[in-house]
Amino acid sequence: MELNNIISLDKKHYMNTFGDRTPVCFERGEGLYLYATDGKRYADFMGGIAVNALGHSNPVIRKALHDQIDKVLHTSNLYYIENQALLAEKLTKISCADRVFFANSGAEANEGALKLARIYFYKKGEGHKNEVITLKNSFHGRTLATVAATGQEKYQKPYAPLPGPFVHVEPNDIDALYGAVTENICAIMLEVIQGESGVHPLTYAYLSVARKICDEKGILLIFDEVQTGMGRTGEMFGYEHYCIEPDIFTLAKALGGGVPIGAVCAKDFCCAFNPGDHGTTFGGNPLACRAALAVLEVFERDELVENSRKMGEYLVSKIDGLKSNKITQIRGRGLMIGIELNTPVKEINKKLFDKGYLCGSVGNTTLRILPPLTITKADIDGFVSVLKEVLS
Repeated sequence: MELNNIISLDKKHYMNTFGDRTPVCFERGEGLYLYATDGKRYADFMGGIAVNALGHSNPVIRKALHDQIDKVLHTSNLYYIENQALLAEKLTKISCADRVFFANSGAEANEGALKLARIYFYKKGEGHKNEVITLKNSFHGRTLATVAATGQEKYQKPYAPLPGPFVHVEPNDIDALYGAVTENICAIMLEVIQGESGVHPLTYAYLSVARKICDEKGILLIFDEVQTGMGRTGEMFGYEHYCIEPDIFTLAKALGGGVPIGAVCAKDFCCAFNPGDHGTTFGGNPLACRAALAVLEVFERDELVENSRKMGEYLVSKIDGLKSNKITQIRGRGLMIGIELNTPVKEINKKLFDKGYLCGSVGNTTLRILPPLTITKADIDGFVSVLKEVLS
């Protein structure tokens, strides 16, 4: 179908929650590249918003999914699921978690983490502990509870009154964090790097204090690793950079390599869900879990976490070497990078798109880079060369 016809159908029948999208539709992908309906090739430096960690059409994932489709797609969680059990075991072996619950998205995973924190204290007879501290400029999802947890008024205002209560404090402000703690707080929920507000890492000092407060006050520490998890930052999980373990953390995005799946990962002591307390119809189905197992297989075989670290350092050094007066700051870790500009980012992004590169933007001045973790130096050299041309 031609692009104009696709756009026409979209505008007539689809709820317009994304505005006027970038005028392109992709029909296939291979590795770093996506191919549009008109045949033009684009280098995907946005990775489906950090989802396509293995690039597009990875042969290991393709084979695993074809095999699973020939067997069974869905049975429901009324029955035992082999792939689910294997994936839960795998995630607990490579993380600080003891148990895992599977959902369908990052928002669902974060919702599950919030419910787990509340029910943990409820079952201890401390039901008054039902408030959660989150950060301003954070992003935790689009459900009502995760919108309430998100520290950005623009997402919250249309849906008031929201579930709560949530207390929002400034990131990296230790005094504000201490000041927000009361006897009603059950958890502190943080992204170790705030992605959707422009790639802003939290400091080691701040996260250390958060862990200390939780230990001293008997509060749960939750890390939203939906975007920072799965090797994106140069470690398998973002918390590993800080040598600080959360009590609960969440995953999604890259976990399924493009197949929707989320995970609530928790330590044994706070796994308070009993039968009937939480559930899901599709979460952890055979297909999604098979995809995630294939993703982890490729991660281990191809040492993608190490590649993320090395290529992230290389990409930052190459961008830093541009010496462009339009670049004011480079933020992030691994292959989660924000480039702060002193020129309108949408204009820069449009020029990159015209030259065959897909990137993201945050606000008016931040160019966001989230390429596949399979990226090479040659791929980076090509991108930086075009970025230099566009900035000049």
